[in-house]
Formats: sequence, structure tokens, C-alpha cells
Amino acid sequence: MTRRHGYALLAAIVSVIVALSTAIYVGVAAGTGTTDRDPLSGSRPALPPAAPASAGVWVGTWSASPVGAEPGTQAEGMTGRSVRNVVHTSVGGTSARVTLSNLYGRTALTITHATLALAAGRETAAAEAGTTRRLTFAGNTTVVIPAGAQVLSDAVALAVPAGTDVLVTTYSPTLSGPVTYHPTARQTSYAGPGDLTEDETGTGYTEQVDRWRYLTALDVLSEEADGTVVAFGDSLTDGKNSTANANARWPDFLNRRLRTALAAGRELPRYSVVNEGIGGNRVLADARGRPLENQAGVRRFRRDVLDRPNVKIVVIDLGINDILRTPGTVDPQQLLAGLRDLVRQAHAHGIKVVGATLMPVGKRTTWTEARESVRQTVNAAIRSGKVYDAVVDFDRALRDPYDPRRLASMYDSGDRLHPNDRGYERMASVFDLEYLKGSTAARL
Repeated sequence: MTRRHGYALLAAIVSVIVALSTAIYVGVAAGTGTTDRDPLSGSRPALPPAAPASAGVWVGTWSASPVGAEPGTQAEGMTGRSVRNVVHTSVGGTSARVTLSNLYGRTALTITHATLALAAGRETAAAEAGTTRRLTFAGNTTVVIPAGAQVLSDAVALAVPAGTDVLVTTYSPTLSGPVTYHPTARQTSYAGPGDLTEDETGTGYTEQVDRWRYLTALDVLSEEADGTVVAFGDSLTDGKNSTANANARWPDFLNRRLRTALAAGRELPRYSVVNEGIGGNRVLADARGRPLENQAGVRRFRRDVLDRPNVKIVVIDLGINDILRTPGTVDPQQLLAGLRDLVRQAHAHGIKVVGATLMPVGKRTTWTEARESVRQTVNAAIRSGKVYDAVVDFDRALRDPYDPRRLASMYDSGDRLHPNDRGYERMASVFDLEYLKGSTAARL
């Protein structure tokens, strides 16, 4: 072999190695930032078929934590009925996928037909003509979700605008109780007899409910957002006592603030905002039931934050129910240890944590001087910077200046604990959007 031929052969070999290395790198990079594994088992299920070719990344545009088993559905579930959930998007995308949960079911949930569509308007079960898409799961229109499990649908091509209502409809012909649900949705959803999944008129939906059933997440392939912000908390994040169908929870106001700032040209991260609040949730303790309902923050954090797609920031407003609902008085150091555990979990995944001070609850029947002392101790630690990466002071923003142990009347919905719409807007207004910048290096 001549020297020239030897150089040519060596160059050819190098070219093949570079091409293979590039292919491997691109394949790995394409999967970065998404976590589609089943949080209940810790294993990664088979991935759905590839999404329609498009630029952008997968982000959450809406979410709601599974809370428990819906009362009255223990035997039959929603057998022979269609469930039409109505959810509101925070950002838009070119494709969409959903997560369905049977976490609190005691038997397998069989769904034979599921669809996604844009709503024809506000407060309606009707779909916009021509937008209905049949959902599949690993290529099949029927999916069986084991008790205690969840499933991610395949992606469907549909232009989903930001700030719009989306209808996600499921039909189950078999016994499948009880229903995994999220109560106090502050959003009207629907149900009706028979398979109405492709009904665009909405006339067959005879039941209206303030709850979401089975559905726990809607993701979009988005060119409008590069990551997801998760609001993680209790009923104050869930939006209890906010105006129904008005999207007046504080994370809704925060999302609109961010969208407005970006449209005005402000240099901020392009993130979506999703809500993982649960009424009555505590940092340290679960509610009753088997499996345990209203799971403690330290146990549901992986499912509701870490396993969501492209999470960059988590905002934690949790702890007031530990103070109000723990018999006697909760140890403030144990409560702070629980909050720091959430931060450690987030940091291990490179997620920045913004934490909120606990708002006043004075004059409620469960309020005592001892519990107020715990709240003040926890808030002092939060303000010191020894718990979170950044702090938003909801307490200072909403308390009565003349009686700092209670909510200001202009922000009180009437129960001395939950804000009204004005109060939720105030919470979002004091959130420094600059906190969305930067990240935390993973500490494994």
C-alpha cells in the first residue's frame, strides 16, 4: 500500500468515527430536559411514538396534582360515561400530549376512547370545529392504566394557543372505581352518558363539576417557552375562593405578568407556569386513605415537580397547614427541615427554588399564640436566606399593617386564610421576575 493510499484510508476511518459520534451526541441531546418515567415505580416506560417534526421543546402548559379518590365513585367510577375536563393553557405549542392518572383507583382503568380539542369559548363543553384530535397511547386508541399508575399519551399535532381553554375527554366502558381526581378546581368541567368523546356540540354533557378527573397534565411542544415554572403549595396556590372560571389563582396572575413582560421586550427567561397546589397539603404529613391521599409535600415532590418536563424553577409556598392542622404545635425545626429537604431534591436536579413566607392566619378558630410563634420562627428563617435560593415575602405583602397577624381586609376572601382575587393578584405582583433568571448546579 502506498503512503497516499494509507492517508486516504486513515481519513475515511476518521470520518466514520466523527459521523458516529455526532449521531450519538444528537440522539442524547434530543432527550435532554424531559423526564417521562413513571414516578410511582421509578422506571422509565416505553416512550410514545415520536412527536410530529417541529422546533421547540416540551413544557408543561397546565397541570393539577392527583389528590385522592372522588367520593361516590368507589364502585363504578365513571363507567359508561364521558369525562370532559376543561383546562387553561399558560403557553402555546404546535403539538400536545396529556398525562392520565389512576393513582387512587383500586382496579385497572380501561379507556377506550380519548380526545383533545380546543374549547369553542369560555364555560362551555363545546369544541371548536375541526380541532378534535383522537389521542393514542403507544399507538393504540385503548389504554389500560393499572391501579396506582399513570400514562403519558402520544403527541398529537394541533396548534394550541396560549391563554385558551382545552377540552380533554375520556370514555371508559368498564367498572373502574374509584376515580382519581383533583377537587376545588375553580374551573367547570363536564360529564355525560355514553361515548361523547368526539361530540363537538357539547349538548350531551349533562353534568357540571368543579373538579378534574383522571387528567393531571397537559404538555405542549412549544416555541414560546424554553422551560417550566412549577408553583408547589397548598390551597393558597390551588386558588381556593378565587372566582370560578376566571383563572384568578396567583400562578395564573404570575404567568400573565411574565407573558406581558416578555411581549414588552424585557429580557427574561421564556417559561411556562403550571400549578401543583393541593388544598390542605402539608410538608410533613399525609392525609388518610390507602394509598395515602393528599400526600405530604416531601413525598409528592418527585411526581409533581421533578418528573415534569423541563422544570427550571419551583416556587414553594407550603407549611401553613402543618402549623394549623398538626395536633398541638408542630416543631418549627422539623418543618424547616422538611422545607430544606424539598430544596435538596430540587437542587439535585439543577432546579432553582424560590420560597414564600407563610401568610398570616390570625383570628381563625385554629389560631393560637403558640402556632403564631411557630409561623414567625419559620418566616424568620426563610427571610434569613437559609432555606431557599430566593424569597418572595407573601406575608409582608398581604398582612394587615395595623395587625400583622391577620390578612388585610382588602385581600381577605372572608375566611381569614385565603385571599380573594385581589389578594392572589397581589401575591403575583410582589414576585420579582428577576428571580426566574439563573439556575442551580446539580448536587448529586
